[in-house]
Amino acid sequence: MLRIGTRGSKLALIQAEIVKSVLAKNGVESELVIVTTSGDSFTDKPFREAGIGAFVREIDDRMLAGDIDMAVHSMKDVPTKRPREIGVCAVLPRASPYDVLIFERPLRDGAVIGTSSLRRHAQLARYFPQYVRRQIRGNVDTRMRKLRASEFSAIVLAEAGLERLGVRINQKRLPFVPSPNQGIIAIMASEEIREYEAVCALNDRATLVEAMVERIIMETLGGGCLVPLGVFAQLQGDSVSVSAEVLSLDGQRTVRLADHISIENYDHDSRTFALRIKENGGEALIAEAIATGFSA
Repeated sequence: MLRIGTRGSKLALIQAEIVKSVLAKNGVESELVIVTTSGDSFTDKPFREAGIGAFVREIDDRMLAGDIDMAVHSMKDVPTKRPREIGVCAVLPRASPYDVLIFERPLRDGAVIGTSSLRRHAQLARYFPQYVRRQIRGNVDTRMRKLRASEFSAIVLAEAGLERLGVRINQKRLPFVPSPNQGIIAIMASEEIREYEAVCALNDRATLVEAMVERIIMETLGGGCLVPLGVFAQLQGDSVSVSAEVLSLDGQRTVRLADHISIENYDHDSRTFALRIKENGGEALIAEAIATGFSA
């Protein structure tokens, strides 16, 4: 029986159960192993303080120690720098990549909007300057409680997470370039595990191409969670439609680029795309955000 490592949050467990169910349909038995991560302890601080990979490191360690066979993650939480022994074994078909604003009552100027993401803070400032932006932490359930307790007028969340949790509430899809890999469930494993081929058979090729394009662009741009950065790739026929933007921390300046790249050469073309963003002013915004983050 395969042992699937997962965080213990409600959303993480739902995503792990999705993978377990699909494996069962393919004749592979599995069980869930809950792992507490350093990211789970950052309930009252900005996520960036936990560092890149805060929701992944301990699960990687358990896999390397042989305590679990594979792991299920929201792919946007998985760092581009990975242990050599552990790779992306498969990704499931992508759910919505978009952000939504959720609220219980119509919003007025001065409404307080909660988010933990630098990207969303900057994008809210750019697109909705009439609202006040405030830091919010905790899992989706915690954030929903804060919203219903009127600590916030609205909060920004990933549409995919709300759909998987079955949350029904007033919402508005936002015109933001989303976080790289948002809406994608990733299965991480070593080639040494039992049933490796059966796990790889779950892979959705179109989603994997989109995920890799976004990750290559993100890695080439650099900065990680210290930079307000959105990247979105979408397979369209024989090419990949790509849009990306880098923003200043206050959202007042942005470098945005949209284009199509070749599927056959997506690795090279993704890096070229990212370099164009840097050359058009993105590099300065990235350096500014990193310097501000480290000095804060």
